Amino acid sequence: MYVIAGLGNPKKEYDNTRHNIGFSVIDMLADKTGISVNTAKHKGLLGAGYLNGQKIILVKPLTYMNLSGECIREVLDYYKVDGSTNLIVIHDDISLEPGIIRVRKKGSAGGHNGLKNIIQHLGKDQFVRIKVGVGAKPAGYDLADYVLGHFDREEQVLMKQVSEEVCEAVQMILEKGPDAAMNVYNGRKVEKA
Repeated sequence: MYVIAGLGNPKKEYDNTRHNIGFSVIDMLADKTGISVNTAKHKGLLGAGYLNGQKIILVKPLTYMNLSGECIREVLDYYKVDGSTNLIVIHDDISLEPGIIRVRKKGSAGGHNGLKNIIQHLGKDQFVRIKVGVGAKPAGYDLADYVLGHFDREEQVLMKQVSEEVCEAVQMILEKGPDAAMNVYNGRKVEKA
């Protein structure tokens, strides 16, 4: 069984913001698999089903970004899932330009408060994460305002394509492991259609 968590903030006002790309990917995975992510428990919204024969739990923490670890820890404990091997976290990354995703098996939080909280609650930084590039904040912008800002129409089109790639990367991780996904997706750039 795999726990696949997309990071974001609850409330409609945060839909389609840079910080909520994780939620957007979970919504797309839910559509593709027919899983309803609507069960409220463990401080999140959850949905269970199957992807490529693997049982998966899709998770959208409702704790707000900075406390994402509370939800993810509870889910892992409840389902007795090993976070080192069977947790996939999808999140925004301002150090990557839009159109780039990067798969990692471990690493620091890199200044991302959601990741920082997950590492704190799990007591380790060894878990698979898929970073989705949203671009660096422009000079003079407040970081919070930037990551909580909405994508413009052109960016929305690109992010939909990127989300498709992330869904494919998740499938590859389930089928062939994170190393295979790293070989295929790291360094590749999604161009606007």
